[in-house]
Parts: sequence; structure tokens; C-alpha cells
Amino acid sequence: MTTLRPFTSVSLTFDPQYGIPFYLQYLAHWPEYFIVAEAPGGELMGYIMGKAEGSVAREEWHGHVTALSVAPEFRRLGLAAKLMEMLEEISERKGGFFVDLFVRVSNQVAVNMYKRLGYSVYRTVIEYYSASNGEPDEDAYDMRKALSRDTEKKSIIPLPHPVRPEDIE
Repeated sequence: MTTLRPFTSVSLTFDPQYGIPFYLQYLAHWPEYFIVAEAPGGELMGYIMGKAEGSVAREEWHGHVTALSVAPEFRRLGLAAKLMEMLEEISERKGGFFVDLFVRVSNQVAVNMYKRLGYSVYRTVIEYYSASNGEPDEDAYDMRKALSRDTEKKSIIPLPHPVRPEDIE
């Protein structure tokens, strides 16, 4: 049986895609948004990390998914969906209007999974991801899912034009 538990600094043994200081910053500021999935033998299966951000006055207070990662051998078991659901529930309790995330336009497996979970493309962000080894920078989708506080679903009305990273608040 899978155990879902709060993240601790010990959890960093799971192939971190960011530097340890980045993880520790999130753990210090938004510990409730940092959850790991652990197999019965203690092996880390995956994690989600996020934060709360935005303006309440402008109805932009929301949960943000910074990273969602599931080890290859544990994919296609519904674990990513469960982790996303938990982050959405936390955002709901904190009074968020929506949950958002950024995903590479080329990552159609992830884009399709997020769509199945109720997310839609809010906008395209041009050259959001920096490329390495001479490749061009890559665009991202800013995908959103409205929460119950956004009764009119205003937060997910798609923008009609792409934006640049410097245009993101």
C-alpha cells in the first residue's frame, strides 16, 4: 500500500530535478504543498511540490504546481492524479480560486494527463523553458483548473494571444 506523507529533507534522496536549496526553500515556506508518495518498503515513488501565490483582491489567489514527478516504474498507477488531487484540496482549503501549472508544449503525455484531470490551457508562454546545447527555447502551456471559489470560472477563460515570460505576474 502506498503511503502519502509530508515531505522532509530526508526525502531528497529521490532523484531531485532541482538543487537542494530550491527544495528546502519550498519546504520552509509551503510545507503543506510538499507531499511524497512512498512504497511499502520505503522507496520513494514520486512527489509533488507547490505553493500558494497571487492576489486575493484581484481574484488571483491560487495554488501553483511547481513540480510533479513520479519514478518511471510507478507511472500509470494513478499516483500523479492522487498527488494533484491532494494539492488541489490544500488550495481549496486555503481559499484559492484556481490551481495552475506550467508544462512544456512538447510534453503531450503530461498535457493530456492534465486535461483528463480537468485542466485547460489558459495561455501559451513563449520561450518559457531555456534550452541547452544549442537547441531553441521551448514554449510552455500555463494550464489551469478552477476551484469552487471561482463560481463563474473566470480564472480559466483562455487568453487569445501568447505571452512572454516577462509578462507573467
